[in-house]
Amino acid sequence: MAQGRPTLADVASAAGVSVSTASLAFSGAGPIAQETKARVLDAATALGYSGPNPLGRSLRSGRSGIVAVVIGDQLRRSFRDPVSVQVLDGLVSTLGTMGLGVLLVPASPAADSSVALDPLLTSAPMDVAVLIWGAHKGDPVLTALQRRGVPVVVGEGNASPGVPVVGIEDRRGTADLIRYLLGLGHTRFASVTLPFAHPRRAGHVTPGRMAALDWTPTQHRVEGITDARIKPVAMWECAASLVEEGQAAGRALLDVDSPPTVVVAQSDLLAAGILLAARELGLRVPEDVSVAGFDGLDLPWLSPDVLTTVVQPLAVKGETIGNAVGSLLAGELPEDVSLPVELRVGTTTGPPRA
Repeated sequence: MAQGRPTLADVASAAGVSVSTASLAFSGAGPIAQETKARVLDAATALGYSGPNPLGRSLRSGRSGIVAVVIGDQLRRSFRDPVSVQVLDGLVSTLGTMGLGVLLVPASPAADSSVALDPLLTSAPMDVAVLIWGAHKGDPVLTALQRRGVPVVVGEGNASPGVPVVGIEDRRGTADLIRYLLGLGHTRFASVTLPFAHPRRAGHVTPGRMAALDWTPTQHRVEGITDARIKPVAMWECAASLVEEGQAAGRALLDVDSPPTVVVAQSDLLAAGILLAARELGLRVPEDVSVAGFDGLDLPWLSPDVLTTVVQPLAVKGETIGNAVGSLLAGELPEDVSLPVELRVGTTTGPPRA
């Protein structure tokens, strides 16, 4: 055996088989007797051989074994959001069972960068790309990937020919939540939303901003309010799904002469921030103001309050996206999927104050 790292040829020689047979023991790409495979793997263990060179294997197969997961926000904000983490966990766990690795890519580079897209989108090896938080109309990220011929799976985004979408029934879920609150007697609603479009901003939603709405989760949940036939007395857009964004929205909406009797947020983190703002203002929840969210997160630090929320299957969403990736790699085009959601009533909603 040559000095240095053992090679596949060394393993084949030690096992008394050809190099091509030894290769089959590692790749599983063809027929090989179990006894022969065991002899090859035993020889590899004895020699300290860990397997074929990944680069050489990818060159031979024409695949990198990498799935690019495009995050629609800066990575540092995404990892502060339990929704992102739970979806990613379901996705990565599923891809791992397929022997696939993950490359996390922000949808856009740092704010001080002179380029419009992260360079990884146009140059990094990838077999499939996942736009985990959707694609916008005329999305340059989707355009760049399709120009490279990279198959794409979209999570909660606009439909595009040949691009499977994995979404949730958030429009229906929002409408169910509003109807529940109407049944409690509420008529003065405020809405706190996820971002509408790029560039992100925070503040009251104007007619002009409403016309710019171009993010599917936000749009579906706004449409759910419309489906329930109410018009909010105020709507506040947040720049991200963060507790501090919800606090700012809560202070703006509740510290007024005629506040709403209920605030419906498009995420649980935003709802938690609104609840904290209500506490700061000396308001009782739900006696003075009701608060509801969306996602179904476990937030024990809000104790004794438990949010009324619409629960979405976060890990299952990630797993479903991962299965769609597997179908694309197998040469199949999976159908679009819309996962069910359900209303969960907590302690933060009740009848409006008299």
